[in-house]
Amino acid sequence: MASKSPPAPPDIVAIYGPTASGKSAVAGILRERLDAEVVSADSAALFAGLPILTAAPAYPARLVGIVPLSEDISVGRYQRLAHAAIDEIVAAGRVAIVVGGTGLYLRAALSSLELPPPPAPGERERWEGEYDRLGGHGAHALLAERDPAAAARVHANDRRRVVRALELAEAGSSLAPAEDRLWADDRRQSTLLVGVDGGSDETIRERVAAQLEAGVVEEARRAWSQPRSETARNVLGLEEFATLPPDDAAAAVITATQQLARYQRKWLRRLPGAVTLAGDRSPEVIADDIVALAGTGERLPRR
Repeated sequence: MASKSPPAPPDIVAIYGPTASGKSAVAGILRERLDAEVVSADSAALFAGLPILTAAPAYPARLVGIVPLSEDISVGRYQRLAHAAIDEIVAAGRVAIVVGGTGLYLRAALSSLELPPPPAPGERERWEGEYDRLGGHGAHALLAERDPAAAARVHANDRRRVVRALELAEAGSSLAPAEDRLWADDRRQSTLLVGVDGGSDETIRERVAAQLEAGVVEEARRAWSQPRSETARNVLGLEEFATLPPDDAAAAVITATQQLARYQRKWLRRLPGAVTLAGDRSPEVIADDIVALAGTGERLPRR
């Protein structure tokens, strides 16, 4: 009786995890082990001039440092760039390693997720003016009248998302569509989805200390002196390191990063079909597990 052929390796290995979980180091090892290329799924890493602040990898990676600080970036634009990069890698017969901590960007890279339309010319400015005129709570109350489901998803102080939700409501769409396709099984190519459950408070403090030593304050101040888009201004730590005394900035960034990591762990628990690996081990050991999964198609137990 002929032996059964092992499953073909996936086209994509997708790695998601909280900030400072070590996923970028794991991806760097997998580049060599799987003859792969890395595609970033990190919204901050897209911006040029911030390699220290965004913990850009030392190895070559696609969609890192490619957007000027003066330009806005949307999920839709990122999706087009990610699909093009992944398709090129796979067409060349290599594995694409999609790695990041921005959950929606990861999902956009992997799937044919239908994204809301961009605003019509002048609509963004009009709604920003309304937000400023009404104030955060007034604009949120208006959103609650027009789209209660979207209002339930955003905080009144989140100016960018309240404005976007009002834009979509005006256009007959919603930030919270009736059919939530976010986790629909619509991956474009064969994908092994792995979660790395790390990013402890200690590793976050260590990362910020390393950033200070590497010159993140000078980098942030240099970037802050340049024209910046709204999305660039929102890069975690940019304003803090650029405008606060270093010790105060570090404390603020540690607290904000710990909050972000807690949010990212919620995403990690919601990833359908993901194998979750313990992040309190060396990157080499985690990479060994992923190579085994990618090579055999077997599933390791959740840890």
